[in-house]
Amino acid sequence: MVTAIFSHPECSLHEMGPGHPECPQRLQAINEHLRTDGMLATIEEREAPLASLRDLELAHSSAYTAELTALLEGVSASGTPRAIDPDTIAGAGTWRAALRAAGAAVAATDAVIDGEIDNAFCAVRPPGHHATHNQAMGFCFFNNVAVAARHALAVRGLQRVAIVDFDVHHGNGTEDIFAGDKRVLMVSIFQHPLFPYSGVEPLGTNMCNVAVPPFTRGAEVRALIEAKWITALASFKPKMIFISAGFDAHRDDPLGQLALVEADFAWITRRVSEVAQLHAQGRIVSCLEGGYALDALARSVAVHLRVLAGL
Repeated sequence: MVTAIFSHPECSLHEMGPGHPECPQRLQAINEHLRTDGMLATIEEREAPLASLRDLELAHSSAYTAELTALLEGVSASGTPRAIDPDTIAGAGTWRAALRAAGAAVAATDAVIDGEIDNAFCAVRPPGHHATHNQAMGFCFFNNVAVAARHALAVRGLQRVAIVDFDVHHGNGTEDIFAGDKRVLMVSIFQHPLFPYSGVEPLGTNMCNVAVPPFTRGAEVRALIEAKWITALASFKPKMIFISAGFDAHRDDPLGQLALVEADFAWITRRVSEVAQLHAQGRIVSCLEGGYALDALARSVAVHLRVLAGL
């Protein structure tokens, strides 16, 4: 099993201010943990390229892409931060980081489809799953997974893809982009009520949303995934699976109140991988979303990668 990790130093240049949970130290914690436990000796490291505007427009409107491009380029040139909403702030490094994050997802998709690697994890930031067709929000600017999934469909010609989202927050941006698209099945599990206070009523029949209350434990989450996700995925038979890998459902995370641990993330990854082996030639591209308790994030990413790599 050949697994690659796509990342770039410029993803750490995006800063949203002192004390912001979506911080550069997230990638540092992941990288240090993977090096310490020897994971990087067994996983191929690849540099994330810059996404093109054409890539971004696969998931976002041309007007939104142009408007956000102008804003981020202006902030990059001036060095003066600009708040898009109270939680989402563009800094001098945001533009390049956002292009690297989306570019990683596209490059990983191509590498997997071309058979260069079996699967990939994109250790990138900013995250993406709250970015809608025409709005940045919730720490997100461009929807990395959505851009990659549309690339697989529109550019690489796959007939069907699935998106798996286990972030503690509902992936409202991804749902907004793909609701009603019969080529895409999105399965998600998330805490409710919690930002962005959506997802309980799916926007399309191609959405399998599983909302759970605060303090839900791993055994309950596994049972729900088995009953709802796996059945839906088996019926859909995706040709490729994309993962919005948010690890903020961990019991130590400060932004959520679910009670998952590393073993639960390993189990979820294993079940999704089994579906991918059955229907999608094992093809998976996973992109980092949330996860704000640094030690728990690093440990959770490591077990996610171990399963992807078959270790």
